[in-house]
Amino acid sequence: LSHADMAEAQGVLSVYREQTRILEKYGKEDFELSYNKLFGKYDLYHIHSVNPSFYFFTLKKRKPTIVFVHFLPDTLDGSVKLPKFAFKAFKWYVTSFYKKAKEIVVVNPSFKKELARFGINEEKITYIPNFVSRSSFFEKTKEEKIALKKEYGFPLDKKTVIAVGQVQTRKGVLDFIRTAERCPDLHFVWAGGFSFKGITDGYKELKAEMEKERPNVKFLGIQPREKMNDLYNAADIFFLPSYNELFPMALLEACNSGLPYLVRDLDLYKDILLGDYLRAKDVMGFETLLHKLAKEESFYEEAKRYSKAIADTYTEEKNYLLWKDFYTKVFEKYRQKK
Repeated sequence: LSHADMAEAQGVLSVYREQTRILEKYGKEDFELSYNKLFGKYDLYHIHSVNPSFYFFTLKKRKPTIVFVHFLPDTLDGSVKLPKFAFKAFKWYVTSFYKKAKEIVVVNPSFKKELARFGINEEKITYIPNFVSRSSFFEKTKEEKIALKKEYGFPLDKKTVIAVGQVQTRKGVLDFIRTAERCPDLHFVWAGGFSFKGITDGYKELKAEMEKERPNVKFLGIQPREKMNDLYNAADIFFLPSYNELFPMALLEACNSGLPYLVRDLDLYKDILLGDYLRAKDVMGFETLLHKLAKEESFYEEAKRYSKAIADTYTEEKNYLLWKDFYTKVFEKYRQKK
């Protein structure tokens, strides 16, 4: 169950599409699938988005429901801007949604304890990571990359740094701009826009910043997902200055496309990025590491090996087996309770 397509170009929608794709690809012999149909004799309900129709119909009834947590109540801060009373009510609603689920899946193990802070029983929380398809995101040849740089108008004589995500305060857009200003010898592009339009946190300030002319910064707007592999291959470095994430799909896409990556130094990455990864705490740190990636080939190649480790770990084949095992356990658990 998902209505994530109500807002374009967001990670929740990408995760939903990836998961339904692997269930159809690998699970035809294991499961019978139905999409967005509330009425029927189903063994399990798997909910991806926190829409009221799913809450009132499914969660109010005694059905084996699984809720996939794509964001925490706290991550709403810096994402959307609502009147105080509405924002407080929405956070209460999201927390209630998660509490009423029979089972919860998180994409980052560190969020088990975060959810427990809201009174959610850790015993009903399972960790299953995100993944992306290698047939959709992969590294192209050197010749193809040069052709893509020309197609997108990226310079051939300097490195292109790409950031991907919604334009909102939480994503670190202002630090992206400040970093670009300190690195005039690099080219910076941001793929993404205001998926939630005017209620995006920081909308007016960010829109004004985006409209300023800067010689080495370009905001590309919302891009079709089928075009993103080309964009990654046209770039040289992936940059994610976000202040808060769960398990960013864009990072997985960039790793599968062969890009080295730089992220903000956040505790939440420690459990999912396998130990070795490039991170910095602030704009000065970002500037230092981006220049090192641009100028030192051995450092660049080492960073690419970190990306390959991520791509090799979070594969669709491994992910399907995790979901198959999880669905089977949940089915058996609630069948025994009938």
